[in-house]
Order: sequence, then structure tokens, then C-alpha cells
Amino acid sequence: MTLDMSAAPDMKSRPPRSYMHVIFYVILFMVALATLLSKRSLDSNAAYIALKSVEPTPPLVALTQPIASLLLLTVAAERILVQFVKRGGTTVASPALLGAYVLFWGGTVAAPGLWGAHPQFTHDFFYTLVIGIAAVLITGTERDLAIKAARDALLVFMAVGVALIPIKTDMVLDTTYTQGLIPGLPRFGGLAPSPVGMGALAQVCLVCLLALPYRRASLNRIAWGLALAVLFVAQSKTAWLCFILSSGLLIAFRSGPSFWRRFSDPMRPELGVLCVLVFIAGVLALALFLIFGHVDNRVVNFFSSSEGEQLTSLTGRTQIWAVAYAEWLRHPVFGYGPSIWDVAFRNSVGMPNATHAHNQFMDALSRSGAVGAASFVIYALVLLVLSLRHASTSRGLTLALFVIIALRSVAEVPLSLYGYGIELVTHLLLLMTLAAAASDARQRKDKERVAASRRHSAVALVPNHGAQSRFVS
Repeated sequence: MTLDMSAAPDMKSRPPRSYMHVIFYVILFMVALATLLSKRSLDSNAAYIALKSVEPTPPLVALTQPIASLLLLTVAAERILVQFVKRGGTTVASPALLGAYVLFWGGTVAAPGLWGAHPQFTHDFFYTLVIGIAAVLITGTERDLAIKAARDALLVFMAVGVALIPIKTDMVLDTTYTQGLIPGLPRFGGLAPSPVGMGALAQVCLVCLLALPYRRASLNRIAWGLALAVLFVAQSKTAWLCFILSSGLLIAFRSGPSFWRRFSDPMRPELGVLCVLVFIAGVLALALFLIFGHVDNRVVNFFSSSEGEQLTSLTGRTQIWAVAYAEWLRHPVFGYGPSIWDVAFRNSVGMPNATHAHNQFMDALSRSGAVGAASFVIYALVLLVLSLRHASTSRGLTLALFVIIALRSVAEVPLSLYGYGIELVTHLLLLMTLAAAASDARQRKDKERVAASRRHSAVALVPNHGAQSRFVS
């Protein structure tokens, strides 16, 4: 009995074991399994999109999907119970983030599902609500586990896709791609739904490697080589831009002060001189190119080509946005409903390859009307403010992840809450990073408050001998 009593305080103070990081393994496993058992051919991706809408679900996927969903819900529900039951209703570290997420889900999923022009609501819609709420409740330790799990799962996901190149070439490579910077270079899609999605996952993996690298240098080099190769061969310009900006932010926050001290050190001027020389050489090369490179003719020729026409129309996305805007005008309050951009709608508007609106705001506007668009704007502003607020304490990670999502929102739909696909990976990482940063900040304030209270108590308990002696006299 004495042993049990002595162990009780330790058990109470020990942080609860978290399983939230398992979510990333489950999501990527299901994406890989669905691709492996499909009849996809990236050489004829347009035909596959049409086939996918009528292709029956493989039996193994149909058997595994409910098990995966149950596992995800169990992990998320356990985390919610730990927060509100086992801890006696502990307050949420970031109520603004929790409220904004619930509002976003309600505006873009629940409202159009119940009151849209074509209402549709299934139990699957609740999955992202439960998983997202659980993600907003994690702590710093759980965040580190999540980043490591996402890093490891993404590397395995990419490695399996690369290993399939000689076995199922057309499934993982688009050998007919002609819009890349290097003529004849195939486009790598791996086990992701598309090469664009593969590029997005590769740059998220690289951000995770920057945030939490492997301890072994050799393993770290292999991971970087694999992720960089996949990022390059996926040939997604958006992913390249996301990686440059997000990695630049991380490096600036993590080694910026030391770099500037080294750059301006008068005792060791080599780095400063080298940077200045590189800058001068770059400016000189740009000037020579502008003077002797016939830039005006190159620009005119480019915009007269098919590639230039695709660029000015954002690869045909402006036409999709026009259709989305027209649907919002028809259903301004709650939108068309969740079934917009399904096969029937795509065929009715003559856009069989447009599986979404290719813009987060336009997708919310067409799918969920003004209600969904307003909830998206509020949610995006909350994410921006919190990412900036916690950028310093997270050493740039919150801002890096937000920049990735913000850039991809221009041409993709990275915040979709319909099902748990690859887009949920980055979204969950951002939520977890923001929640953990808020939790760490609250813990620091609590410690400072306790320390200040103890100092105040100690001062109050010190006897005032001078006052006592004056009273006696």
C-alpha cells in the first residue's frame, strides 16, 4: 500500500502517452494502397480520371478502409478524452484555433451538406472534425512525435514509389509529359494521386527534415537526396516555390542571427566578402543578359507559344474559376453542395478533369456559398495571426507550414475537409505545430506565475524586525 501511494503522484504528473502521430502512417498507407490496387496510368491521366469515377473499389481497399477510419477515430477520440476527462477539463491552450477550425468545418462541410442546393451528408464528414479537434489539443512532445512520424512515413512513401519505377512505370511516371524545364524528362507521381500531390509531399518532407533531422548524418544525407530528387522530378513549380520560401524561413529563424554575426565579423571577413562577390556577379550576369539577350523577343515568343498561353490562363484554371463563380451566383448562400465537381457535374460543364475548383477560396465559394467562403476567410486569418505570433518560439516552423498552405491555396485545395487524403497531412502538421506552440507558451506563463507567487510568499513571510522594535519601544 505504501508503494502504491508513493507512485500515485508520479503517475499523475507523468504526461499522457499520445498516439496522434499514428495518423500520418494510416493516411499515407491508405493512399498508397488505393493507388497500388488501381488501374492508373499517368501516361493517360485524363482517361484515368474518367475511369476512376466508375471504377469499383478494390476488395482489399473496401476491407481496409473501415479499419483505418476506426483507427483514426479511436486515436483522435482518445486524445480528446485525455484532454477533457482525465485532466479534469483542462482549458484549451488555443481556444481561438479550436473555435476557428470548428467554424471552418461547419461552414464548408456541415452547412452545404445540410442546406446546399444539392444536400448530401454522410458519417464520413465527421472524421475530419474529430481528427482536427484532437490535433488542436496536442502538446510540444506530441508535436515532435508527429513531425518525426510524418517525416518517416513520407520517406517510405516516396521510396516505395521510386522502387516501383522498373515494375509499374506508367503508374508512377508520366513519360509523355512535355511541359517541364528539361525536355524528355518524365514526371514522377509515385503513389500520390498526381505528380502535383507528390511534389507537395516531398517539400513537406524536406521541411520536416529541416525541423527535426536524423541524428545519423549518413541517414540524413540519404533522406535529403531522396526527397530532393522526388521534388525535382515531380516537376511541380508550386512545390519548388513552396520549398524555397518555407526552407528559407526555417533557416532564417534557426541560423539567421549566427549567419549575420558571421557575415559582419571584421576578424573573419571571408564569408562577407564571398557573399558580396556572389551578389555582384549575379547583378552583372543579369545586366549582361538584359543588354545582349534579346529579352523582348524571348518574352514575345514565349507568350505566343502554347506554354505561354497556359501560363497566362494559369493552365486553364481561369475557366474553372469562371464556372465556380457562376455556380455561386446561382446558389449564393450555401452553395451547390458537397457533390460539386463530381463526375456528373464535370460532364455537365464540359470539364471532365476538374476534380475541384483549383483554388481554395473559389472551391469554398462554389461548394458552400457565402457561408463557407466567410468561414474560410476567418479561418485563414486566424491561422496567419497565430503563425506569426508563434513563429519565433517554433523557430519558424508555424510560418513555414502556413506559407506552404497559402501558396498551394492559389491553385489547389489544400484545406479540404472532405475525407482524409494527402492534403490533410500538411493541414494537420500546421494545426499541431500551432497548438503545441500555444501549449508551450501557456506552460511558460504558468511557471512564471508560480515562481512569482512563491517569491511574493517568501517576501511576506520574512519578519519585519524594524517595525517590531519600533512597536515595542
